[in-house]
Amino acid sequence: MRDAVWITGLGACCALGQDAETVADALEQGRSGVRLQPGDAAHGVAPFPAAAVETALGAAMPPAQRNLYDRHGLMALQAADEAWTQAGLPAQVEHPERAACAWGTGLGGSNSLQQSYTEMLTRETPRIHPYTVIRVMSNSAAAHLAIRYQLQAAMLAFSNACASSAQAIGEALLLLRSGRAEIALVGGSESMLNHGSVLAWRAMGVMAPPDAQDVAQSCRPFDDGRSGLVLGEGAAALVLETASHARRRGARPLAELAGYGHSVDAVHLSRPELAGQLRAMRAALADAQLNPADVGYVNAHGTATEVGDAVEAQGLAELFGVRGVAVSATKALHGHLIGAGGALELVATVQALRRGRVPASAHVRKSQLGELIDLVQGGPREIAPRALMSNSFAFGGSNVSLLLRPV
Repeated sequence: MRDAVWITGLGACCALGQDAETVADALEQGRSGVRLQPGDAAHGVAPFPAAAVETALGAAMPPAQRNLYDRHGLMALQAADEAWTQAGLPAQVEHPERAACAWGTGLGGSNSLQQSYTEMLTRETPRIHPYTVIRVMSNSAAAHLAIRYQLQAAMLAFSNACASSAQAIGEALLLLRSGRAEIALVGGSESMLNHGSVLAWRAMGVMAPPDAQDVAQSCRPFDDGRSGLVLGEGAAALVLETASHARRRGARPLAELAGYGHSVDAVHLSRPELAGQLRAMRAALADAQLNPADVGYVNAHGTATEVGDAVEAQGLAELFGVRGVAVSATKALHGHLIGAGGALELVATVQALRRGRVPASAHVRKSQLGELIDLVQGGPREIAPRALMSNSFAFGGSNVSLLLRPV
């Protein structure tokens, strides 16, 4: 019989707050982190809605050390520190060779990359920052975390668009089950609210304009008037342990990470595919040895794009039955963290399981898709302690489903 994998620590840093409890409170209260960002008229960037982290990062760190980090790396450090502390772990693990790190990011050091290009293109004699390469590389945050906590068993760095951190978490689950490690620090971080990135997303036609009634409600997943995604930034971290390792040190489990499903559409670079999403969800259920009826809630990918939400709602209805499972999309409040989205949404789902209440899908004014799915609206809903699912579906066709259940 395989050893169960427990979640023993959570950490979060995003526009809703600087810790996992504050983020969960904001989701329950329906408090949006989306604000109007100023843009840059000189470069054709109109003001845009986004969920930005407004507090200082790495303020206590010596400047020479802080210079090693891109912005998303500083967020990773903050979220990881909270998760590590909650798990009750020492500053460095007792057996480093049995501890791993698995981290996801979509664009890695996007801000450092733009800084470098700006320097190169605007100055006659550019002075590129000497740490640009190590800030920009996609494994930068993972490497910082491995060094900080001496995680020597493995470093898994995933850059798989919007599925990056969810896949990192799932693959870490397999790593622990295989016996190659007994503890893993997992999650993801993303910060791409620079003007180059915003222009690129806008050029695709998938970014929502500022909502005419209320900018904070610009992201409206599953609403009939949805107009696209709103970018967010931040990080989320979880500590995973084999149940036997956690028991030996007297750790308290927050939930069991029970199932992982991953599929690839292999159809289109940006158009979601129903069959691929269903394969991922069914694979997660099979991995956890659960049936659809065992799942009481799904934290949907829910980006508020016209086609994406429609395909996802159809898939949920096909798997769980029409209005067969409670569904909400927290991106309405914290924005789309791209590579870090899956980790933040899993943290939100763990918090919902612990509290016995799932957050509502905010800003829904009218929804025909609500005829297909049981969309949680108007406030949090109490749930029985059953299995909960979190979905991440990415450009490139990667689909990841993660399943939790109480311990």
